[in-house]
Amino acid sequence: MRGLLVGCLLGLGYASMSVDYLIVGAGFTGATLAERLAREAGRKVMLVDRRPHIAGNAYDEGDDHGLLVHRYGPHSFHTNSDNVRDYLSRFTTWRPYEHKVLGKIDGMLVPIPFNLNSIEALFPAAKAKLLTDELVAHYGMGVKVPILKLRQNQSPVLHELAEYIYEKVFLHYSEKQWNMNPEALDPAVTGRVPVHISRDDRYFQDSFQCMPCDGFTALFKKMLDHPNIELCLNTDFADVRSVKAGRIIFTGPIDEYFDYAHGVLPYRSLRFDFQNKPVEVFQPTGTVNYPNDEAYLRVTEMKHLTGQKAADTTLIYDYPQDHIWGQTEPYYPIPGPDSRARIAPYVELEQRHKDKVLFAGRLGKYQYYNMDQACASALALYKILAKA
Repeated sequence: MRGLLVGCLLGLGYASMSVDYLIVGAGFTGATLAERLAREAGRKVMLVDRRPHIAGNAYDEGDDHGLLVHRYGPHSFHTNSDNVRDYLSRFTTWRPYEHKVLGKIDGMLVPIPFNLNSIEALFPAAKAKLLTDELVAHYGMGVKVPILKLRQNQSPVLHELAEYIYEKVFLHYSEKQWNMNPEALDPAVTGRVPVHISRDDRYFQDSFQCMPCDGFTALFKKMLDHPNIELCLNTDFADVRSVKAGRIIFTGPIDEYFDYAHGVLPYRSLRFDFQNKPVEVFQPTGTVNYPNDEAYLRVTEMKHLTGQKAADTTLIYDYPQDHIWGQTEPYYPIPGPDSRARIAPYVELEQRHKDKVLFAGRLGKYQYYNMDQACASALALYKILAKA
């Protein structure tokens, strides 16, 4: 990496530049591809990002109080992939961290995803035992049941429980997060936070759950520290279109690349409010969800995730909002029947231009990727490119 260049080579002109790969977007997908192509394949890579920093939405930095914060909302790393774990371990040491989430339901904080401990906290003992026995009898222990599937159960006991969970946990949360009810979403989305028939309060059950000891930005800096990588920040793709590149890899929104030829695809965005509190610990877990009354969706206390010790603490309040092009960041593709229909003509364009440009990542593929999935997809794409 020849330097964190702001407005890459401004004024020098790009027409005379030539690289093997021009990669747009310095998040997990773009950075992984840049590192592999540069270090492993010996290719000359230009990596550009319109933001003034690397690491995409995983970017973290110290705030005014010296506490490490995730500027684009909390990111907890977890994976079942040994390949992803081993790859990223080249650039960081890890601190064990298992993310736990509580939800404010009927004035109480209970585990999310909703599980047997949640039931015992919210219902009288006899009712809780009845509900637990019925769940185990129908599905077995350790099973994760999507809420929409649970609502279809014909047992009167489970139907009552399903309606309670749907109303208290899923309905208003989905309306805030996605501006639509759960039925309108793709099942892959509603299935991400199922009813868990267990007493495991962890939000994820992946085999590897850790945080990079020095933060995500430090991990990315090591990834991109290679002389074959020209890193250009504060640089829009439009600024470097004149660069002679053997191939373009675009991890931004696919509809943006094609100048919205088939309309604007729907995304959801977020607004973050950072608040410092003069207490050592503010809440019992990393994240507390507020699915019902509050305007914010969740509150995350960063010290739980980072492991920092300090007399004060910084919180992140997440406020979901509509995405407005040019004003907000497109955080989440909105999976559903309408979106699938709207993405189809862009997929056709992608196929017609695949010799010139490849699309990757959450926005390029219009898919809901976790961090490890973004990294895994990038590693898989690199294997294909390395054979070419």
